[in-house]
Amino acid sequence: MSTATQDTEPDLTPRRVAAFLVMVFGMFMAILDIQIVSASLPEIQAGLGASSDEISWVQTSYLIAEVVMIPLSGLLARMMSTRYLFALSAAGFTAASFLCATSGSISEMILWRGVQGFLGGGMIPSVFAAAFTIFPASKRNIVSPMIGLIATLAPTVGPTVGGYLSHTFSWHWLFLVNVPAGILVSLGALALIDFDRPDWSLFDRFDWLGLGALACFLGGMEFVLEEGPGNDWFQDEAVAVLFAVMVVGGILTFWRAVTRRDPVVDLSAFANTNFAVGSVFSFVMGIGLYGMTYLYPLYLSSVRGYDSLMTGQTVFVSGLAMFCTAPLAGMLASRVDLRAMLLVGFLGFGLSSWMLTGMTAEWDFQELLLPQILRGMSLMICMVPINNLALGTLPPDKMKGASGLYNLMRNLGGAVGLALINTLLSDRRALHTARLDEALTWSNPEALRQLDQMAATLSAQGLDGAQGALAQLAQRVAGQAVVMSFIDVFLLLTLLFVGLAVMALAMKPPARGAKPPAH
Repeated sequence: MSTATQDTEPDLTPRRVAAFLVMVFGMFMAILDIQIVSASLPEIQAGLGASSDEISWVQTSYLIAEVVMIPLSGLLARMMSTRYLFALSAAGFTAASFLCATSGSISEMILWRGVQGFLGGGMIPSVFAAAFTIFPASKRNIVSPMIGLIATLAPTVGPTVGGYLSHTFSWHWLFLVNVPAGILVSLGALALIDFDRPDWSLFDRFDWLGLGALACFLGGMEFVLEEGPGNDWFQDEAVAVLFAVMVVGGILTFWRAVTRRDPVVDLSAFANTNFAVGSVFSFVMGIGLYGMTYLYPLYLSSVRGYDSLMTGQTVFVSGLAMFCTAPLAGMLASRVDLRAMLLVGFLGFGLSSWMLTGMTAEWDFQELLLPQILRGMSLMICMVPINNLALGTLPPDKMKGASGLYNLMRNLGGAVGLALINTLLSDRRALHTARLDEALTWSNPEALRQLDQMAATLSAQGLDGAQGALAQLAQRVAGQAVVMSFIDVFLLLTLLFVGLAVMALAMKPPARGAKPPAH
């Protein structure tokens, strides 16, 4: 692309708008499939005869493969062009989805989920890059809410869609639903995308060692973060070995990135202050987005005993709030200081988390309604200015690589957040259980009163009142410790987002109407 072309507004044609909409739908499928299985893992486990240790890999294999592909996609897009990369990724994702649905064993499922995640990761950054290269600056407050909505809505409604499909049909439809849509996206991408041209000469200089190092670094990191919390971290041999692989891979990845002419991962976009700050915000937003998407269903299933459909119906509120707020966020982005939007969004997210610190074991849809609405609205109000901040002032030649890094930061934030959340839930539950046990002595009048009351009720039913009352009290203690551990996590998330609000005030916003440098 010439300098003269870059100095002018991009030529936005109806064909390119149609191509972008096709890409957005493909990205929605790829992000949706991260969480679509989360509420339906028990059904998949039963259908494939998998163990409890094996079934978690249905999600882990997808995440590991996707997180490797996302930063690699920038180089592949320059090599193959957006058209061929997106079409091949969509076609492969569709084929892998069909093979997931027809898997006869857990080993097959894990393999095809990995392929599905890798190819899905090729679609996500391409959409962000296209949004900030094919649309003129005057239209970005329309397209930025659109991609922000998809990036946040898809993982939020994933449990809802998955719960409905597995409950109404069977778990196979979690994957079969991708097939007709994926075929249309593949054909649409081939027919419509014309944003750039391939540069096959890059293949001759492809850094295969850098690719292997990147896979070891990000794959090892994702494994450690996924498996560490449930296996006492480095007490588990596999976690310790993969941590060593991650460290070696990370050192090699960064060395190749700074010494190669065409590295697998181009880190030069971080020299742009706006991109660096926006990436930090994206990382922390990943913690909030994926953390809350995980915590709500976990509370509803483990404390309230909800099945996948009931959980999906309850958490759908956040997705609806995001959808309704997206147009408002786009209008505000063109009229309001981006720092003010970030301040309101981060404080709103913090407030939604703080409202959950009053949680009890009896909380239901009604009590969770307002925090979910506030969370959904706040996510959209944050996401639009973060997108504009991170990608809006980059030159076009940096956009493809930067888009991969930006999306990687959000996914890594989610992975780190989930690891910390699981570790905190486990540690704090053990702590609260120990403290409650210490308080429940035979000299505690309230404990004795409740024991007598439960014993009387059970005796009236012809049961062993004394033993039954002790069992019920132990169950209450365990349940209360779980709820208290959730409250601790919500409090920490509150403090995190209040801190981000302070950072937003210190940020220097990009000048309005500024165009990215053309180099």
